[in-house]
Amino acid sequence: MTRPMTITEKIFAAHANLESVKAGDLITAKVDITLANDITGPVAIKEFKKIGVEKVFDNQRVVFVPDHFVPNKDIKSAQQAKMVREFSKEQNLKNYFEVGRMGIEHALLPEKGIVTAGDLIIGADSHTCTYGALGAFSTGVGSTDLACAMASGETWFKVPSTIKVEFNGKLNKWVSAKDLILHLIGDIGVDGALYKTLEIGGSAIKDMDMDGRLTICNMAIEAGAKNGIIVPDEVTKEYLKNRSLREPVFYTSDPDAEYEKVLVYDVSEIEPTVAFPHLPENTKPISKVGNIKIDQSIIGSCTNGRLADLKVTAEILKGRKVHPDVRLIVFPGTQDIYLEAMKLGYIQTIIEAEGAVSTPTCGPCLGGYAGILAEGEKAISTTNRNFVGRMGHVDSEVYLSSPAIAAASAVLGRIASPDELD
Repeated sequence: MTRPMTITEKIFAAHANLESVKAGDLITAKVDITLANDITGPVAIKEFKKIGVEKVFDNQRVVFVPDHFVPNKDIKSAQQAKMVREFSKEQNLKNYFEVGRMGIEHALLPEKGIVTAGDLIIGADSHTCTYGALGAFSTGVGSTDLACAMASGETWFKVPSTIKVEFNGKLNKWVSAKDLILHLIGDIGVDGALYKTLEIGGSAIKDMDMDGRLTICNMAIEAGAKNGIIVPDEVTKEYLKNRSLREPVFYTSDPDAEYEKVLVYDVSEIEPTVAFPHLPENTKPISKVGNIKIDQSIIGSCTNGRLADLKVTAEILKGRKVHPDVRLIVFPGTQDIYLEAMKLGYIQTIIEAEGAVSTPTCGPCLGGYAGILAEGEKAISTTNRNFVGRMGHVDSEVYLSSPAIAAASAVLGRIASPDELD
C-alpha cells in the first residue's frame, strides 16, 4: 500500500514512474508541456542548439508564445521574435502562436486546451504556475533547464512540501479572486511558501469560476511557492470538456495526506485589497488605503485579462468617463477573449469611457511597452508584481488590485472602491 499523498505528490509520482514520493525527494520526471516566450525562448533555443540534438522531444508538446514585446516594439524585440519564429518553423512545432493568433501565454494555453488536469508543465516564465487551477503541476524554470527538457522530455525536481489553504464563506461585494490571493500574500509574505506547494481549496473556491481560479494560481509564485494547485472538481471538468487536446487525469489529495501546515480564512472578513509599493505582500484593505492619486490604470495581464475581468470593468465604466488625469489601458488576455468582449459590448463601453484597448500583450506588466511609467508617476494595476521599476522609471510606483478597484480608480482619479461611485 502506498503512503497517502497530496495531489502534487501524486502528479510527481505518476510522471516519475514511482509508486509514491514525499516532500524532499529528488526525482526525474517526464514533462507534458514545455513553454517559452519571446524573451526566454531565444536563450533556450541557443542552449538547445549547444546540446547537439537535432529535434525537440515532441513537436506537439514544445510550445512558444511570443507575447512580452509583441507586436514588436523595437529592432531588438523583432530579432528575438524572429529567432523564435524560425526555430518553431524549423522544428515544425504545432503550438507556435503568431501575432493575430497569439495571446498572453498563461491565458492562451488553458483556453486552447494545450494544458490539462494531471499534467506536469514547465515554462521559462515564473507565472507558469497559473495552470495549477486546472489540477496540473506547473512551475517556472530557467531557460537552460527548459532547453534540456525540450531535448529530453524530462527534468529533475525536489518534491516540495505542501501548505494547504482554505478560503471559506461567501465573498463580500467587489471582493474577487485577486483580493483573496493578495490577502494571502499579505498574510504569509513573499517568501511565506518558498519552494512549497500552495494547495488552494475551501467553499469559496468551490463556488469560484475558472477565471478566478486561474488568477489565484497565477500569483502563487508571489508568495515564493513552487506551484499553486486546486484539486479538480465539476467546475474543472466542465471547463476542460471539449477543450483539452489530451485526456485529462483528475488527481485528488488523500484525506490523510501530510501537510506542512493548514491556513484557514473566512472570506467574509476580507475586503477589496491593494498591494502597495514595492512588494505584493505590502497589502492594505481598501478602507485603509487613504487618498492616493493615480496617473495610470492597467487592467489585463496573465493575472486579470480574462472575460470575467473585462465584464466587471465594463459594468463599472458603463455611463462613466475615465478621470481626465488618468490613462486607462486595457489588455484582453487573448484574441478570443477580445472578440467575445466585443460581442458583449465590453470593449465599446471601455472605449466610450475613454479607455484605451490594446491587442493581447504582456506590455506594461514587465515595463516592456504600451504603458511605461515616467518618474514620479503612480499606477493602479491588475498585474502580479509591483517591484521597484517594474513598470517603468525606478521612481514610479505600482499598486496592485482587482479589476473592480482598478476601474473605479480610473474614474475617480485615485485608488477607490466602486462603492464610492454611487
